[in-house]
Amino acid sequence: MAKGGTQYILSNSHVFAGDVVSGGNGRVAQIGDDVNQPGLVDNNCSSANTNIVADVSSLSTLYPPGSTPNVDCAIAQVRAGMVRTDGAILEVGTISASTVAAFVGQAVKKSGRTTGLTRSSISALNATVSVGYETECAGSSFTKTFTGQILVTNTASRFLNSGDSGSLMVQDVTTNPHAVGLLYAGSSSIAVANPIGDVLSHLGASMVGQ
Repeated sequence: MAKGGTQYILSNSHVFAGDVVSGGNGRVAQIGDDVNQPGLVDNNCSSANTNIVADVSSLSTLYPPGSTPNVDCAIAQVRAGMVRTDGAILEVGTISASTVAAFVGQAVKKSGRTTGLTRSSISALNATVSVGYETECAGSSFTKTFTGQILVTNTASRFLNSGDSGSLMVQDVTTNPHAVGLLYAGSSSIAVANPIGDVLSHLGASMVGQ
């Protein structure tokens, strides 16, 4: 995504805040901290033998939960040459630079760290959900309630699983799909996403694509 002519990586605040500080020392990320690939949660909370691909630029402040806005999103300014600049997502391709609103029954897909490319459909809108956040490489465990959320069917082959947080949910179309939501939580029956319009409004940013 882009903001003021600068390119950023989009993810969840709980991903960047809890997974980019090495050492498991309980300190959540701060603006300017490194974002590593592979993520520290996949590397025993250590930055050894990882690549720095971006620097944390904005967090929606999940810590403490009482101060959190109604989104779980964050961006990190990319380092030159470390990520693609054309808005392409692995297994999805180049997305549209514009977005669409979600509707019940809408076919959607995402490409995530754990489950790869998966497809499902939107089952509900304007949902109120309580999400339990667990300690990973940093931070603490707590529960946060969100309103106005998108719910996606998550049964059978699982649209979303642990480790897929931060995946961009897009239309299930072949060419230049539009972003619909930002996935951040789920259970054995549903996946939960922030509406993409709420995310962009909070960040003051826009999508990169065609």
